[in-house]
Amino acid sequence: MTTSTTNRPTILLIAGHWLGAWAWDEVLPHLRTDGARAVAMTLPGLDADDADRTTRTLDDQARAIRDVIASHGDEPAILVAHSGANAPATLFVDRYPELVARVIWVDSGPVADGSAFAPELSVDVEELPLPPFDDLGRQASLEGLTADVLARFRERAVPEPGPVLRQAVALSNDARQSVPTTLVCCSISAVQVRELVRDGLPMFAEVATLTDLDIIDLPTGHWPMWSRPRDLADVIRSAAAETA
Repeated sequence: MTTSTTNRPTILLIAGHWLGAWAWDEVLPHLRTDGARAVAMTLPGLDADDADRTTRTLDDQARAIRDVIASHGDEPAILVAHSGANAPATLFVDRYPELVARVIWVDSGPVADGSAFAPELSVDVEELPLPPFDDLGRQASLEGLTADVLARFRERAVPEPGPVLRQAVALSNDARQSVPTTLVCCSISAVQVRELVRDGLPMFAEVATLTDLDIIDLPTGHWPMWSRPRDLADVIRSAAAETA
């Protein structure tokens, strides 16, 4: 007997800095094998054809997430946020916790109130392009990425808008803390994450407030949608099954 997918939450995939919906191309087919409703989106500011993209803000990005969910039935969705998508995703969860069945952070996590990715970035900087891979590799693990993958990353990457990087996240709704949450640990382990939360590291301050939290391992680099796409899809589907 085929299981109905009518009541399953939509899985909404959002990639991090410099990336659009295309970043999930290798994951989506594995998510949809059993009829799951999975879609990927490009955040405002990361569409190369948008003439105003360098003026886009985190508020614009949070509104865009709201619009995508509305267009797919306006029912609680499973939000999958990778890396730097954590700021707009955190804003969205704070503003619309009733529309989030679960949030899955991929080598990422929710950000704390008042934090910004690059608060010291000069207002004269309109955008931040993808840095050289030698520099990027010192900030985030490139493990598992082939030369072809890196070439595609370089070719398709869109500079990150300056306003998105400078804007501080403003949170006000404690209901976000009870939204079911899964942390997928790739470049650092679940054990390390638990230790950092316990030690009170500011980067994990918001994680410490969560009341319904799973932390799981998927060992690889910071871009598992390219290094382990099938395995990442399995992890997402497993977490989604716990939600449905």
